[in-house]
Amino acid sequence: MSAPIVVGVLHPGRMGAAVAAQTAANGHTVLWCPEGRSEATAHRADHAGLQPVSLPTLLHQSRVILSICPPAAAEDVAAKVADIGYTGIYVDANAVSPTRMQRITARLAEAGATVIDGSIIGPPPAEGSAARLYLAGPPSDTLPIADLLATSHLEPIHVGENPGQASALKMAFASYQKASRTLAAVAHALADDHDVTSALLSEARTMPGDILADRDFLPSVAARAWRWAPEMHEVSDTLRAQHLPPDLALAAAAVLQRWNDNTPEPTHKTATVLRQLHESTPKNGDLPT
Repeated sequence: MSAPIVVGVLHPGRMGAAVAAQTAANGHTVLWCPEGRSEATAHRADHAGLQPVSLPTLLHQSRVILSICPPAAAEDVAAKVADIGYTGIYVDANAVSPTRMQRITARLAEAGATVIDGSIIGPPPAEGSAARLYLAGPPSDTLPIADLLATSHLEPIHVGENPGQASALKMAFASYQKASRTLAAVAHALADDHDVTSALLSEARTMPGDILADRDFLPSVAARAWRWAPEMHEVSDTLRAQHLPPDLALAAAAVLQRWNDNTPEPTHKTATVLRQLHESTPKNGDLPT
């Protein structure tokens, strides 16, 4: 564990406050800026043991800044920090695209900061509730962050040396995790409308639970695109009839059409069918409506 240092957290929402609490529990002094923040945020910060200071004071005193805020605010938060001239270590641990992360890196690096690309996967860390903080950057830059969180419930993991890799991992994971749960909501709404929820739950219990982990199954999915794409249009028609959103079904049809245009075989390698998703663009007539 590293010697105690001063850490600033921007801004302690539910996840940020939990990360800050883990940092404080490791003996570090953790600052936050209450300006413009809600009463609920102030309560979380106080409960986590954070010390309130102005933003200039926070930036002047903090060796490390942890930015954990809504994705839409990440770039504006970074710009404010850069404008004040922060020159310490800035960890952007927000759910942003690699492109946005690269802009944040360039803006802060120009001001003199060392920027670490980070992403958090898992629930707010606490006793009995662990999460992972993936870090991308040179090991010499990411090591102080790993030391900062040693023995905490937020496990630091070095995922690569290139800024954007940690953000890309978050985007890849979120594209499945968030979309799959949203799909589940739509499926249950449709089942409820037709009074078949019990049967849907029964079928769900027979499904494998490691779909994202089973890469070798993807060629067989691609090989059935010719049949599955039209089926997803039937799904979208069924959803529309119940005034439910058809968008995810149509998006799935568009992805399947990319494979259909390439006529993949079940014997194709996983890398081949994934490459086909990059290389094929649906014809205008094939785009879902």
